[in-house]
This record gives sequence, C-alpha cells and structure tokens, in this order.
Amino acid sequence: MGAATAHGASVMWTLSGAHVFPVYDAAVGGRETVDLAGGDTMRAQREGPMRLVDVRHESTAAFAAEATGKLTRTPGLAVVTAGPGVTNTVSAITSAWFNGSPLVVVGGRSPAGRWGQGALQELDHPPLVAGVTKQAFTVTEPDDVRAGLDRAFTEAGTPHRGPVFVDIPMDVLFSHGTAGAAATEIPVSEPDPEDVDRIAGLLSHAHRPVVVLGGDVWADGAERTARSVVEELGLPVIANGMGRGALPRGHELLVTRARGRAFAGADVVVVVGAPLDFRLGYGTFGGKDGAPPAQVVHIADSSAQLARHVDLAAAAAGDLSGILAGVANCYGGPSTVDHSDWAAELRAAHRAAVASDAEDLASSADPIHPARIYGELQPRLADDAVVIGDGGDFVSFAGRYIEPAAPGNWLDPGPYGCLGTGLGYAMAARVARPSSQVVLLMGDGAAGFSLMDVDTLVRHGLPVVMVVGNNRSWALEKHPMNFLYGYDVIADLNPTRYDEVVTALGGAGETVTDPSDIGGALDRAFAAGVPYLVNVMTDPTIAYPRSTTGV
Repeated sequence: MGAATAHGASVMWTLSGAHVFPVYDAAVGGRETVDLAGGDTMRAQREGPMRLVDVRHESTAAFAAEATGKLTRTPGLAVVTAGPGVTNTVSAITSAWFNGSPLVVVGGRSPAGRWGQGALQELDHPPLVAGVTKQAFTVTEPDDVRAGLDRAFTEAGTPHRGPVFVDIPMDVLFSHGTAGAAATEIPVSEPDPEDVDRIAGLLSHAHRPVVVLGGDVWADGAERTARSVVEELGLPVIANGMGRGALPRGHELLVTRARGRAFAGADVVVVVGAPLDFRLGYGTFGGKDGAPPAQVVHIADSSAQLARHVDLAAAAAGDLSGILAGVANCYGGPSTVDHSDWAAELRAAHRAAVASDAEDLASSADPIHPARIYGELQPRLADDAVVIGDGGDFVSFAGRYIEPAAPGNWLDPGPYGCLGTGLGYAMAARVARPSSQVVLLMGDGAAGFSLMDVDTLVRHGLPVVMVVGNNRSWALEKHPMNFLYGYDVIADLNPTRYDEVVTALGGAGETVTDPSDIGGALDRAFAAGVPYLVNVMTDPTIAYPRSTTGV
C-alpha cells in the first residue's frame, strides 16, 4: 500500500474478501513476533500506515471512498473482493465518473494460473467498468503492483478527476514483488493566455454578467481565488454542487436563489468548473423579454470537459485558479461597463426569495411541512458542518434552504442521481472531519438503500446525525405520475420506524410527529455521541415546488 499512502490515502474502505487478504496485511503492517517473560512468544499486529474501515455492502465502501476523494481532494481508496465484490461497486464508480471525484477501486481477481478453468468468482472486471472510468486495467506481475497503483492514483487525481479501477489476480497478490518507484506528481495544466484574454474582454463589456461556480472549483483548490476575483470585479454568483460555500451564506454577491431571473436576464454567463448539463439548462441562458440569448463562457479543468453542444462565446481549460486570476489581471480598461445595478437587482431578488421562505420554515402545520425541519436545523448548524443529502423530494428542500458557510461542506449524489450514497458519504465525512458536525439528510426511500450500514458507524465509533423526512412514499415519482395520469402506482411506502432500525443496530433515535418537537430531537441527536436518527413524519401531499422556484 506504499503507492496509496504516497498519494495521500490514509483510509481503506472495504468488505472482507479472501482475494485481497494481502492488501489488508500490507495496510495494517502485518504481524511480528514479540518475546514474553519466561521465554514464550506471541504474534502481535504492527501499527500499519492505513486505517481499515469495513462496511456491510461494497457499494457503501465505494461511496465512502468517493466522498473521501471529494472532501480531501486526494483520491479515495476502496478495496473489494472479486466478482460480486466488484459488481456491487459499479453504481458508486459511475457516480464518481459523473461527479469528477478522484477514486481508486482495487478489485481482487481470480488466480491468473487458474484463469479460464472456472475458479470462484472468475470474472473479467475491467470491461464492465471501462465506460465509466478514466482507466480500468489488470496488473499481471508482482513487480508491477506498485507501479500499477501509482498509475491508478495519478490518473484519478489528474484533472479532470475521476475513478480508476485496477484488479490484481489472487496469485499475483500473494507473491513477492519489488517496491517500485516513488509516487508520480500530478501535472498542472496552464491555460492558453489568448483564451483568458478573450474571457476578460467579454466580461468587461457585459452589462448583466453572471458567474456559476461549480464543484470543480473546490476540487481544483480554486475556491479562494474564485472568491477574490468575483469580489474584485463585483460579479454576481450562483453556486452549484461542491462550489456551494465558495461565497458563504449571506455574501452580497451570492444570488443563488435568484438564479431563474439571473439566467433569464444575463447577457454573459461564465460557468466555472461545472458541466453545462440539465442542472444549468444545457447551457441556454438569456433571451428574456425578446433580448438575445446570453453569450456563454465555459471554464473547465481540462479541455475534454468543455461543452460541445453549446455555441460558446469563449472557453478556457486548465488550472482554474490560473484562469480566474488571469481573467482578473486582463479585466478592465476604458470600455469596462458598470454592472452594479444588475448585481443589486439580483441581490434584492435573492433576499426576497429567502424572506419568502420564512412562513414554511416556521410552519406549525400538522402533518409536518418538510420545510419546518430545515427551519429547525439551520440555526443549529456550525459553520464547519458537513451536510449530506441522499434522496429526492425531501433533499430538494435541503438544496433550497441549506446554504453552506464554507466550501467543501456540502455533499449530494450529483448529476447521476444515485440514491444510497448517504451512509458511505456520512462515514467518510466523519473520518475526514472528526471535529465537525456531520448531518445526513435522507428521504425514506433513500434510507432503504443503505441504512444497514449504521452498523458500520456503530462498530467504528462514527457518530452521525441522521434526519429522515418520512412522507411514506417515493414522492419524486408519486406527484409527477399523479399530474400526468391522475393516479399513481408502486409509489407508496410504509410509515416505517427507521429510528428503531438504528437503535437495533446500536445507535439511537426517535420519531417526531409534532413540529414543535423537531428542535428538541435535533438537540438530542447532536448531543448523543452515537449514530442518531430523527424520523420525522412529514405531510405526504406536499411536493417540492419545482415549477415555481428559482432554485
């Protein structure tokens, strides 16, 4: 595991399997003989270079490793056994692919010396994940193991970041090989100065500019530069994904709640570190009240990430800090337009949207309005709290009401939208940020995917506050189906006591049916020191207002 630790990996997320026993032995440092009094000896485990966290399902291991990569900005590591151990990670690998998360998944593999003879769990894994990884390959020689892992970690951490899969046959792992070379450094890609100059020119002439800061701003370590540049130039900002918090809540340039007005009225939209996908209207902006469409500028950490389906006015690829700093240096001159009135208009719209939330956040309705949960949670969150969303309708409310105070403190499944990330993300957050609050927000549908891994939280002493918005349905499907057909099928769930599931696994929790009891339940959860689930029974008739909100 020398290659992994050389690249900054300190935690291995796994589920025990014989195909990868030598990896565990390397991680914990093996065992040594200790002399005892009277001439006796014993075998004692050495202090190893890497922490092992074993989970109850391989998908959780891979999700935890992905979240480790997101939070630490160095590749997370999951190690799984052959066959089903690998196939159980495919959804998590795919999520990392869509999220641009640095992740290395090491799979066991049936012995090369028995290949083709029907050994246990014999499966050629790399073709299965080739389409959703940066690289997927097999290490075939003992002397190549370290070099192969170095290759995997280097590729996973090189922009644009993403997952890499490597499997190693069992007989290769159980052999002895050479240590190999030191870790390869991650290269830095410098932007084209002409591209940077063109972007600065477009912004200098913009009357109604908008900047979108996406998750790669955090991943690339560009959040401080981004804040400095938008403040210097007075550019209104909409935050997206892990870019949330680059401007803290309450910042005068943060206008995320006015994104509908901003995107409709903008004449130049600069998207930094985010794909022009469905979350950003596929890159179609402007055109309000007969005005021409906005000019779109795309800034990405690598040229492969630049949008091909949009007629871009300008684009730049490379180190995001370098690009943003270069734009600020080139910005200005006698042609520079004053857009302060536009920024003030968006700020006013943002404040009005926030003010309009007050009634729902304080709602005393019975059954409980889901917004009331966030009204109680908001004032209890510390500035360094890590908030994780895993769900559909209930977590959509979280995206609207929870604004991080700092970057790198918000995790959600991302554009792939895969439910079941929550427990893996939460345990990774607790390990990566041991002194921070960790809050996992789940819909009751999402809770069914991974709640058994509360057992992992308990066994490894990882306290997490879990809140389930329990509307007894797959609400993200139930309401649209009713709208389309006038009825719904297979969209109802039971009013399950998820808190009792957590209690049975060694944690604690409670069910809340009265809105006035939510705050006290959250206080008990934060003070518990164990995994604690607050199961809030919410009104199943209330759907997230997707057609009317600006977020």
